[in-house]
Amino acid sequence: MKKPLALAALLCCLNVAAQEAKPLAEDPVVEQRLVNIATELRCLVCQNESLAGSQADLAKDLRREVRDLIKEGKTDTEVKDFLVSRYGDFVLYRPQVKPQTYLLWAGPFILLLVGIGALVAYLRKRERQVADTPLSEEERQRAEALLKENQS
Repeated sequence: MKKPLALAALLCCLNVAAQEAKPLAEDPVVEQRLVNIATELRCLVCQNESLAGSQADLAKDLRREVRDLIKEGKTDTEVKDFLVSRYGDFVLYRPQVKPQTYLLWAGPFILLLVGIGALVAYLRKRERQVADTPLSEEERQRAEALLKENQS
């Protein structure tokens, strides 16, 4: 009988100690800008995850660095330029088109064209090989016999 009363008293004390949740961010505007910028940046550890969604220690440090740059009054472009100067174009999900990134942007299309060219060349070669091989007299007679057998 004492256990339920003790449990009820404990729950009442916990309920009284509950407080309203504190906001996660000091400045919601800064945090919104941080999220907008971080979704366009690649986590350098995870590489296939945005900086906004990564829980890696380096990602947390980079988010803190971006937050500090925003608080210093840097624009979104200045923040991205700072990270690119530090980590290279790889940090951007959509790198700028410039001579250093031409291959990055054109590479998939070049590979696609090379693949299509190789497929066309293979199919033409295969077509010539199949068309150039005539049936021998024995193969032709056997084929005619099979056709007659299937017709009856």
